[in-house]
Amino acid sequence: MDESPGVEGDRVDPAVEAAALRRAQRTARARSVRKAAARSAAGLGRGAMAGVRMAGRSGHASARLVGRGGRSGARRFRVFTHSGGAGESGLARLVELNAVHSAGDTALTLSLAGTIFSIPTGEARGQVALFLLLTMAPFTVLSPLIGPVLDRFRHGRRWAIGTTFAIRAFLCWVLADAVVTKSVWLFPAALGCLVASRAYNVTRASAVPRLLPDGVSLVSANSRQSLAGVAGMVLGGAVAAVAGTFGPGWSLRVAFVIYVVGTILAIMLSARVDSSLGEADIDTAEVPGSTARRGPLRGFRRRVDALPWRVLFAQWCTVGTRLLAGFLTLFLAFLMRDNPIRGLSGTLVLVLVVGAAGFGNAVGSVVGTLLRGRAPETIAAAVLLVATLTALATAVFYSAWTLVALGLVAGLSGQLAKLSLDALIQEAVGENVRTSVFARSETILQAAWVLGGGLGIALPLNPQLGFGVIAGLLAGTFAMAVRSRTAHHQRTAPSAPVGRA
Repeated sequence: MDESPGVEGDRVDPAVEAAALRRAQRTARARSVRKAAARSAAGLGRGAMAGVRMAGRSGHASARLVGRGGRSGARRFRVFTHSGGAGESGLARLVELNAVHSAGDTALTLSLAGTIFSIPTGEARGQVALFLLLTMAPFTVLSPLIGPVLDRFRHGRRWAIGTTFAIRAFLCWVLADAVVTKSVWLFPAALGCLVASRAYNVTRASAVPRLLPDGVSLVSANSRQSLAGVAGMVLGGAVAAVAGTFGPGWSLRVAFVIYVVGTILAIMLSARVDSSLGEADIDTAEVPGSTARRGPLRGFRRRVDALPWRVLFAQWCTVGTRLLAGFLTLFLAFLMRDNPIRGLSGTLVLVLVVGAAGFGNAVGSVVGTLLRGRAPETIAAAVLLVATLTALATAVFYSAWTLVALGLVAGLSGQLAKLSLDALIQEAVGENVRTSVFARSETILQAAWVLGGGLGIALPLNPQLGFGVIAGLLAGTFAMAVRSRTAHHQRTAPSAPVGRA
């Protein structure tokens, strides 16, 4: 009979038994480890799944929250634009279109922010000066024709507004490649966008009076458009900043999309934009309260004399604020590059000044609605004097703080002066010629901006000289405003009859 190894009769070898016990213990420990690992893996899996489910629920909740916030903001914006009967009159669509315009222009500006700083100063100033002259040409040469053309071909105003968007969309697509390749078309396309933007402002200005609902003044309508423009500026800047992380070409393509949307919205404007019911041209109608002789008004001088003195006074004040805005934009851009403030980045100073100007513009829109009971010509004169003193202080105490203060005052004074001028045109100019006067006034203001920009390029990059010169010009425009009032009183002063004391 065979016996198993380690077994001697009925007795078991202790060594074999101990070895078997150790194997059993190792097996049990292995099983325990595998079970613990399995339980741990299962726990981790359940935890991961729970985490995924929680993250999914949290992400979904966050998405719902953002979506609700976006929808809530859109609803509030829509309530704002449609209030006071603006939805029924068609003004709301024009206000929303102005937000799209501001978003596109902001995206374009941010995309080209580094363009000037990447080109030698002398070359950049020469190119900008050349094309700014071309920019000035449409306003200085064609400005006497823009108003009559708009008034005689009224049934294409929606297409004219849409064309300004379409041109900018095309030029942004060109710029998307030009900024990468440093093409010679960079400055022509950029300044072409500037011309189209100014032309949009002129055309839109002539459309606003046609869309005013009952009970909404021209000042309130323009304040509403300004606030919508600030909202569009913030949104367009945020989207362009995100796209710009991939390169300036991408943010320009964002601007292209925004302008395409604007083109479509412009065509969808209310038909009242093209209406000419009850309107006349200032050349063929007498302006109530004017000192011009009766009969057809011919030439620029006669058109000026046909306006009430209060309108001329506010227009001169507003021209001064536009000169300051154009000068500050271009002069400061080159000054911060060629002669920055010691210890500070030129780009940082530019951002601070632009931010202050935007804030001042928004504050001016709000303050303008609160000062509707005040004399508009007094407000226009006051803000021009403040701008003059601030420019003079910047020339004497040149620093980052005075530059930021000047940017704030430039935005605030420009907006308040424009709102005051709008109020006077609505109050003192007859309804049948108000649209023509408003369009001509906007054309003059756009030309003033371009002239100020040209001055900023032509002057040497010396802060004391530059800001001193602009302060002198602002004082000159105020003197012209006072002269217009004095000339009116001299023309209307009663003369004593012959033979009487």
